[in-house]
Amino acid sequence: MKISDFQKRIKDNFYHKDEPRGALKTFMWLVEEIGELSSSLMESDKKNQAEELSDVIAWAFSLANVLEIDLEKVLMDKYPQNCSCCQESPCSCSKK
Repeated sequence: MKISDFQKRIKDNFYHKDEPRGALKTFMWLVEEIGELSSSLMESDKKNQAEELSDVIAWAFSLANVLEIDLEKVLMDKYPQNCSCCQESPCSCSKK
């Protein structure tokens, strides 16, 4: 599945709730899910970690939809095939 396909799936299913909620409240839901992921990481429960990580990603896509950001485009621009600093893949430079 392409990133744009998943973004459309999230929009088709949830935009009618996300758009009226707005960016700030949608972001607050994302932060809550990040907190739940953090808790699951401390418990070492792989099944719950997978579920919480999925929630984090879905809420990030919801926020992108509210902000009218094409995640596939910005991700490919920001994270090209090779490292933008050393131009290698995998990255061999000292930056994060």
